[in-house]
Amino acid sequence: MNKLIHYSAITLATLILTTGCTPSAGGAKHADHHTKHWGYNGEVAPSHWGELDEKFHMCSEGKQQSPIDVIATTDSELAKLALSYKKDAKGLVNNGHTVQVNIVDGSTLTLGSDVYTLKQFHFHTPSENHLNGKSYPLEAHFVHATKDGKLAVVSVMFQEGSANSALNRIVKTFPLGLNKEQKIELSSDYINVMFPSDMSYYKFMGSLTTPPCSEQVKWFVMKAPMSASKDQIASMHTEIGQDNNRPIQPSNKRKIEE
Repeated sequence: MNKLIHYSAITLATLILTTGCTPSAGGAKHADHHTKHWGYNGEVAPSHWGELDEKFHMCSEGKQQSPIDVIATTDSELAKLALSYKKDAKGLVNNGHTVQVNIVDGSTLTLGSDVYTLKQFHFHTPSENHLNGKSYPLEAHFVHATKDGKLAVVSVMFQEGSANSALNRIVKTFPLGLNKEQKIELSSDYINVMFPSDMSYYKFMGSLTTPPCSEQVKWFVMKAPMSASKDQIASMHTEIGQDNNRPIQPSNKRKIEE
């Protein structure tokens, strides 16, 4: 299934653009037609990303790359994650690399004095990050940005079990047209039930998991996995059309708090 199209990284410019140019899969649609295709297989697989375009050099040169095997190095008194998700989804799209849910501006993650706006969330199957050596069949990334371009990603793992009500509303829309955003009835209430009741998390610095693999991204990975049915996981994988997980990257002795 060949759905690879011209996509590049999240940048401040793409974050503030209107419908159709919201961040995607740790990446966003890019207007520059010279940007190289990237993907997950063959000559455009993750091991080659750094060679595809000089803009992607961090994919091979970076020292704080994501995803990682999340094993805590520091026991910290972490503050409760200040999520305030009050806005509904505005559209759903298969962008060629993932299934992405775009969000109406207004949902936030507050970190100190910085307010990060939830732009979108998307899926990787199987999971990109591992937790203490364990891979999961599905991972959701909730991508946030400040007005000045700082990025934060909140990750939720899904294990096979009972069906998830929010995922039901997403997978029932499949199949999607490539890069054609369609409306979806997904309220903030449904988005919030994609998170575990136990909001304990791991915290570390990392990168985008897609080209250009830019670093200085704040990562928050939920410790407790959510549940998704076997059919929901299979439907997501079929719609994406491939395994879309970047391999685990070296942690390079970085600080991982829990």
